[in-house]
Parts: sequence; structure tokens; C-alpha cells
Amino acid sequence: MIRDITLGQYYPAKSVLHRLDPRTKFVGTLMFVISLFLFHTFLGYGVATFFLAAMIVLSKVPASFMFRGLKTIFVILLITVGFNVFLTPGHILWQWGFLKITYEGLAQAAKMSIRLVYLVVGSSIMTLTTTPNQLTDGLERLLSPLRRMGVPVHEIAMMMSIALRFIPILMEETDKIMKAQIARGADFETGNIFQKAKGLVPLLVPLFVSAFRRADDLAMAMEARCYHGGEGRTQMKPLCYKGRDYAAYGIALIYLAVSVLFRVRGI
Repeated sequence: MIRDITLGQYYPAKSVLHRLDPRTKFVGTLMFVISLFLFHTFLGYGVATFFLAAMIVLSKVPASFMFRGLKTIFVILLITVGFNVFLTPGHILWQWGFLKITYEGLAQAAKMSIRLVYLVVGSSIMTLTTTPNQLTDGLERLLSPLRRMGVPVHEIAMMMSIALRFIPILMEETDKIMKAQIARGADFETGNIFQKAKGLVPLLVPLFVSAFRRADDLAMAMEARCYHGGEGRTQMKPLCYKGRDYAAYGIALIYLAVSVLFRVRGI
């Protein structure tokens, strides 16, 4: 399960999406997320499916690797489906006591599941095709107008970069600690939910200690290198839009316009 987390990981490849400016991918991902809430019919979700499939093919990231991250949201997906199926009023298809399944509930559960899955996959495409440094630079440039309002844009981008860098490190650390505890007789699989939660204590305590130690080492390293924030700092590779970025913006705008049209006309 630990190795199934793909968020924050970068998959190196030579694709069109890898060469795009990170700002383009940020804005494109935001447009895709907005479209998921504009579409409200299965025909609209079919358009979203075609668009998402095209992005997966262009990214040259194996679909099996990308969809592997869905295992981590299985419980959330199951809870979402259960609430929508049993708590949505409408035409009753099956009932047992206070539990009832309605046609509207099944349709709503399917739509919410599609939205949740596509949100995860769409966000994964951005992180898998963009290095943490590019994500940081892109976010900082996009939020740069907020500096006039006193928002610490560079610090926010730096925290995001550090968090993304720590995800694979902590996953590896968790895997090592889990294997060490299993070798000592720890059991993380059997028992009820309370026993499983209690069994996580030998895993969480050393993980938190390791995380705090790494954070302290990082803070000392930044202080030793005289880091004082983003004032006056320059970039080794300044971001610059190219022709492919403007083309990507055009495609994303057309896709968003289609989703708005579907919403207005109730398609």
C-alpha cells in the first residue's frame, strides 16, 4: 500500500507534457478540475474521459503506474459511494428496513466516483510530469501578484516543494520501519479496526521521530547556507512560455468552453 502512493512522485519521460511550462500544467489542471464540477451527465463525463485519456497517452506515463495511486483512496471512494447510494432520496429500487437504494442514488454515486477518480488521476498527471523544482517555480510565478498584498509567496512555494520532496522519502522510511517491525513480530493485517489502529503505534512513533529529525537537519542546513527567504533570489532556469504552451492553453480553453456549454444547455 505504501508503494501505491503516486502523489508527489516524478516519472521521467520525454513527452509533450513533460516539456510544458509548469504554469501551463497548473492552469490546465485547474481547468480540468472545474470541468468535472460543470459536467453533470454521463455524456459530459464521456468528454472528460476522452480528454483525460488523451493526456495520459501524451504523458507517456504507464497507465498501470498512474492508476496504482487509486488504491490509496479506495476507502474514501467506498464511503462516498455508500452515502450517496443509501442516503439519496428518489425512486426506490430496493429497501431493507431503513436502508434503501434509489435510482437517483446509484446515478449520484456513479457521478461522484467518477469525479473523485478523475480528480486524483488528473492531479497525478501534473505531479508525475513535473519535477518538484518546476512545481515550486511555477506556483511562485503564478502567485507573484499576491506579493503586493503582503502574501509570502516564496515561502508558500518553498513549503510546497519541501512537502512534495518529503513524500517519497517518508514512504521509503515507512516501508523500512514496517519491515523492521514485522521482523520483530508486529502484525499490521489481522484483527478488528481497533486492534489494527493499536498496531500502528510501533510504526507511527519512529516515523514521527524520523520526520522531525529530518526537518531539524533541513532547517540547520538552510540556516548554514544563509537562507533568508525569496527576496533578491534568482532562478537558474527562468520560466518562459513557448509555442507549445500557448497551444496547450488553447486546447484547455476549448475543453473548458465545451464543459460550460454542456452545463448551460443541460447536456
